[in-house]
Amino acid sequence: MQYKKKPYAVETACLTKRYGSREVVKQVDLRVPEGAIYGFIGQNGAGKSTTLKLVTGLAKPTEGEIRLFGRSVNSPVIGRRLGVLIESAGLYRNMTARENLVMKAKCIGLPEEKGVDQVLETTGLSDTGKKKIKQFSMGMKQRLGVAMALLGNPDLLILDEPLNGLDPEGIRELRQLLLRLQEEGKTIVVSSHILGELSKISTHYGIIQSGRLVEQVTREELEEKCQDYYQVEVQDVKRALPLIQENFPNVQAEVFDLQTIRVYGLADGSRLNQCLVEQQIPVYASGFHRMDLEDYFLDYIGGEAHV
Repeated sequence: MQYKKKPYAVETACLTKRYGSREVVKQVDLRVPEGAIYGFIGQNGAGKSTTLKLVTGLAKPTEGEIRLFGRSVNSPVIGRRLGVLIESAGLYRNMTARENLVMKAKCIGLPEEKGVDQVLETTGLSDTGKKKIKQFSMGMKQRLGVAMALLGNPDLLILDEPLNGLDPEGIRELRQLLLRLQEEGKTIVVSSHILGELSKISTHYGIIQSGRLVEQVTREELEEKCQDYYQVEVQDVKRALPLIQENFPNVQAEVFDLQTIRVYGLADGSRLNQCLVEQQIPVYASGFHRMDLEDYFLDYIGGEAHV
């Protein structure tokens, strides 16, 4: 018996967007499994927001195909399964959280304000009462934005930089909310430049650079790539590297910059230091490190600063 393959929550093929002669999204093939939290990573201007606008139907692709849960993004059925928070939620400052949600519910055709109280409860805003949005903290506003995206109980959430401007407590609250939503079966695509936070929640990652999707990995695959290493800074890399390779044949050593060598699979750093010093190669600094998501991303794009 042949089983039908379960569709991806998000799948694009050769997705491309041009503005005039400028190509900002280039042949992107996204694959977001159902039930995943997909961390979408890229520098400012790399094409993250434009890609998410294309996926949600807020922008029209120049070329390519977009399918959500196996259906065209233009299907009215799919529209009801999709919740979106891109750029800002368009909140009315002189209205309460509930009033904003009721207005949004009416605009999208939800009967009898269906689900308003439920999403207020889910996002921890049910006790805000008559408090106006202009009195909300940034964290509360972001949670309200997520609440608005949750109206209609969508299966897929697309959130563009929801952690922007939040203090540590606000970040923690939103992180816990996203994890809880995933446990309830929702698929979440979230972009953020706060890579340490993405690494705490994401099950899958996509890296976009200059409009091209350059890598997609699972959490497990990334953990294998982000292995421990011993880093040693020396006076003469050209002499040190072959010496390490000769005396420690079971490790992998690579030059990181003009003074730095990273050694993978090394158990005892003191032996390596001793070997270098005995050969009169000065060691300026050394120690074991754990590569995290930010290190991996910056190494991948060549150490450029802003994401």
